[in-house]
Amino acid sequence: MNRRFQLAVVATSACVVGMLLFGAVRGRSASMEGPYTHLGVYSEVLSRIKADYVEEPDMKAVTLGAINGMLESIDPYASYLNADQYKQYQSSRASHKPAVGLLLSKRFGYMTVVDAIPGSPAAKANLSTGDVVETINNVSTRDMPLAFAEILMEGDAGSSVELSVLRIRKSDPQKVILVRAPLAYPLVTARLASDPGQDPVGIIAASTLEQNHVKDIATKVGELEKQGAKRLILDLRHNSTGSPEEGIALANLFMDKGMITYSLGQKSSRQEYQASAAKAITKLPLVVLTNRATSGGAEVAAAALLDSKRAQVVGEKTFGDAAVRKAITLDDGSAVILSVAKYYSPGGKAIQDTGVTPSTAVQETEPAAEQDDDADGVPDAAPAKEGDAILIKGTEVVRKI
Repeated sequence: MNRRFQLAVVATSACVVGMLLFGAVRGRSASMEGPYTHLGVYSEVLSRIKADYVEEPDMKAVTLGAINGMLESIDPYASYLNADQYKQYQSSRASHKPAVGLLLSKRFGYMTVVDAIPGSPAAKANLSTGDVVETINNVSTRDMPLAFAEILMEGDAGSSVELSVLRIRKSDPQKVILVRAPLAYPLVTARLASDPGQDPVGIIAASTLEQNHVKDIATKVGELEKQGAKRLILDLRHNSTGSPEEGIALANLFMDKGMITYSLGQKSSRQEYQASAAKAITKLPLVVLTNRATSGGAEVAAAALLDSKRAQVVGEKTFGDAAVRKAITLDDGSAVILSVAKYYSPGGKAIQDTGVTPSTAVQETEPAAEQDDDADGVPDAAPAKEGDAILIKGTEVVRKI
């Protein structure tokens, strides 16, 4: 069966599950008996499959597929782990083993690449946002829990993992072998762009908010101002690692008042995060650059700066991921990992649902070029390429602010 046809079938199935869930929600609002009615329908469908399907089905696989489809329809980062998988998950989180640098979510039933950490084995293999990982070590990712896929990416340094990848620009799946290695997050870089007759523009590139990189960004801002920068560009493209809390701290560097974000969930009361004037370090005009791999904490910062009118955002719509996630254990030792609260822009949009839409949209036509490691073994954040359309437009916009 053609791979793209398979994905189309999976997408259709996901839509059906979504419609059923929508019906369940509507049913709840119409009647207290609604959820029980839909559970009855589910049980009847399950019974019909068992009794009338062309061959005797694997009911364990059918039930697991239903659980995973339900979770994916509401949260692309949710996972159901059986008891053994959950034990592996807990052990993996504590060990910090070498990995391949892939950040994943679930789309249409399969693993989809959010981003590849710059300098990582995945980035060097040119894996990019939107690529679909069909198999990991010859095991289909269809109905594989996201958290378990992340476990499979980890292992001893020098060991390998084999992927089958369907790339956006190629019709047939490709075999990709990645060698696991300790991951080193790129350093924050900064430079001053000076054109005759124009105000100097400071350009800061940060590919992660992990490991105190927000403090490094603050340091770079101070250095650029001392060098004479009159305007700033904050490049958050391919910035997909870093917590919402780090995003809040980043936004506060440039905001001296107003709401940065708020979190809210069904059982989590609204918690607002206000900018503190004491933490703001600059009032220079600002443009933020984003692309489809900008995710997590970087999205929280971009949304806050855009909605507060503190900055213009130039580039592509971001990926959409900013939530509080929790592992909820079940009676048999299994667990469900899902979002229990979402972060919202000051304007009230759930970032995980909508991403951040730039004020000036520019398409990024090619993946960022890979850079060689520096002498210290840590890659720098990739500097802008010649002909970088997003940076060129960002420079135009910041000069008009």
